[in-house]
Amino acid sequence: MDTGRRNGGRRRGGRTPAGWRPQAAGGPGARSRPPGAPSRRSALAERPRRRERLALARVVSDDPVGSPQPIGCPSGGGTRPHRPASGRFEPGSHKRRGTAVSVKVSVVIPVYNPGKYLDPCIESLLGQTMPPEEFEVLFVDDGSTDDTPARLDGLASRHPHFRVIHIPNSGWPGKPRNIGVEAAAGEYVQFLDQDDHLGTDALRRLWAMGHRNGSDIVIGKVASNFRGVPHGVFRKNRERCTLRNAPLFDSLTPHKMFRTAFLREHGIAYPEGKRRLEDQLYMMKAYIPAEVVSILGTYTCYHYSKRDDGKNAGSAKLVPEGYYGNLREVLDVVVEGTGPGPLRDRVLRRFYRVEMLGRLSEPAVLTYDDAFLRAMTDAIRPLALEFMGGSVHGGLGPMLRLRSELLRADDAEGLVRLARFAASVKGAVRLEDLAWQPDGRIAVRIGARLVHGEDREPLTMVRRDGRLYLDPAVTDRFLPAGELVDVTDDLRGFTAELSLRDRETAVEWPCPASFTAEVTDRPDGTCEVVMRGTGHLATEGGRKGRGSLPRGFWDAWVTVRGLGVVRRARLGADRAEHVADRCMPALLSGEPRSVIPYFTDPHGNLTLDVARRGKRTAAYLRGRTVLRMPGTPVRLRLDLFTTGGTAPGTGAGSGAPELVLTKPSDDSDLAEATVVHSAACTLRPALDRAHLELPRRLPGAPEGTWRLSVRLDGDTGPLLPLCTADVDGSGRLRLDGSLPVPDPVLLRQLVTERRRVAARRAVRSVVGPVVRRLPAPARKRARRLAARVFG
Repeated sequence: MDTGRRNGGRRRGGRTPAGWRPQAAGGPGARSRPPGAPSRRSALAERPRRRERLALARVVSDDPVGSPQPIGCPSGGGTRPHRPASGRFEPGSHKRRGTAVSVKVSVVIPVYNPGKYLDPCIESLLGQTMPPEEFEVLFVDDGSTDDTPARLDGLASRHPHFRVIHIPNSGWPGKPRNIGVEAAAGEYVQFLDQDDHLGTDALRRLWAMGHRNGSDIVIGKVASNFRGVPHGVFRKNRERCTLRNAPLFDSLTPHKMFRTAFLREHGIAYPEGKRRLEDQLYMMKAYIPAEVVSILGTYTCYHYSKRDDGKNAGSAKLVPEGYYGNLREVLDVVVEGTGPGPLRDRVLRRFYRVEMLGRLSEPAVLTYDDAFLRAMTDAIRPLALEFMGGSVHGGLGPMLRLRSELLRADDAEGLVRLARFAASVKGAVRLEDLAWQPDGRIAVRIGARLVHGEDREPLTMVRRDGRLYLDPAVTDRFLPAGELVDVTDDLRGFTAELSLRDRETAVEWPCPASFTAEVTDRPDGTCEVVMRGTGHLATEGGRKGRGSLPRGFWDAWVTVRGLGVVRRARLGADRAEHVADRCMPALLSGEPRSVIPYFTDPHGNLTLDVARRGKRTAAYLRGRTVLRMPGTPVRLRLDLFTTGGTAPGTGAGSGAPELVLTKPSDDSDLAEATVVHSAACTLRPALDRAHLELPRRLPGAPEGTWRLSVRLDGDTGPLLPLCTADVDGSGRLRLDGSLPVPDPVLLRQLVTERRRVAARRAVRSVVGPVVRRLPAPARKRARRLAARVFG
């Protein structure tokens, strides 16, 4: 998709100013290498020694919080002039306590009549955790005609690390970006669009990853509430990779961090003037020579935001001849920069799949009139015949191969027939089981398949001479009668993926899951591929990987892949009967935080409410069993899941649950119940459940028989009814005998767990001080041994 940015929804033509050129290699800030100097790889090998010198420089520095650059290690911009005493900003450095601080990142933002959509962008830059002395913001105003120029000038006057460059209108973001790179003083350049915004910690994390690896490009995880996101690119962190060993070509937008000297050394610049696919051209010119690319997949750095006026990038109508003329330039760069072989085939196949066949697929092709469809096929077919040879075509999935064959045969009607069928293909998933795990994750067991049609019939196959073919009853709808499609060698492409997606911010996180595909015979003599797997839904972060999920509604999604088809489906609407009983609320982590898995109404899909975004714990405990534990003080075991790391308390309000006495006549409507007395009590984890410890006396409580309830969600939260209780004249609390008691097996487990906890505390208090004085390797061995013994 073309991601050239917006000029108020209209692109305007313009000419490049006479004499302007992108910064050539060896220009100011370029990282040139004189004869005899060490190579870049040697410099990377030298990095540990440079770190030692940097640490020494910090020790002798008069600025304890600064990070001065050691001599001979420029941060990417060559000589950095100081800011004069007058306070006027000079590019290249900021002044702090008399010490020049090199600029780490230059954020380049093309701007044209953004209006209110610029606000989130500015707020995200002002809220960065990277100190303002360490980065600069370059707004390149492309001849805005509203109040933007004055607004940006005012912003720059209040924030010394903001700069504004005004240029005549060029009508396209390419020239503003080039000018921003030319003026950049930072070691790295980060591109940002006027109506998008950055994560609070984005610049610091991206720069740190790039700096420690000497990266040419650093790609941060992105989220979008309106456009597709290549989630596979961000499945994990990659410190060092290249186009050859990572799917970089799936991320061709420019909203990344580039080493400034790398762009200048290779003369990488945007084509200027009105055109399409300029982002793809820019990124391929960058990816091919890049020696080190880093991917930050554990933090959402960049947020694409949908405009309510519909004027996001790529909204302009596609003109086939011009669009695919520009695509030819991109393909020429790929062919020129890669030799024949698997790498070239993979990159070309990406463009064939997305930019060419993707625009002849559902749903887009079903909206074309005959004239536009003919213009599209006339523009795409020559590129397919010239660039997408047998090895590129052969690597496609079956459905895409069919499209490719129809395109090569110039069968536009066949493309439409295939698209109508493919539009009916969906992913069907069933939630077979769900269970909380001791580590606080939710284990799920899932079945998945591809179905088609209104009746959601399985996508069937037939066996012929030891081979598998798509069922002719299916393919006869879009292929000549009797023509078979062999899919035997494509069975390995059947798989599924599990993820959690924030319903409000569109941030999506992959969840660990493993699926296997098997061919299952059906009674009618056909067969189908069924995928079965297990996965884990995790809300709490670990020491490695992403952090804990923020407060919100997190929907469970399954992506089903097979035959070259990718379909996403919500998980939970089709589920086993026993799953609802296992879907209990939980309190996790040291805060603690409420996590409430529930099924949406009316669709019945699985969602996790994290940190009480809209649901309340008490409401989802109503109707669940409450056990009365033997002994004193009185403890009630709630069906509220906890882990060994869950802290005492509810995580809401003051953290202490509130015990409430109401009139028995108000039982039918607890929301309107008359509260006669309330008191604080205690909630503690015990063997994967929460135990509510009741006080023996309730001073000041009126004598009588009352309904006993508890609030678990703060002062205004709903009441959870427990039982009936009597209060005597001295305030002594006595429960009725309606609550069941735990079975002997559970009691023995609780006793064992209590002893283990006591032993762990004793060992920690006695042995802990000794272990802390041991060398690091011995400490690790001692802690591993303790974990095996005490759990």
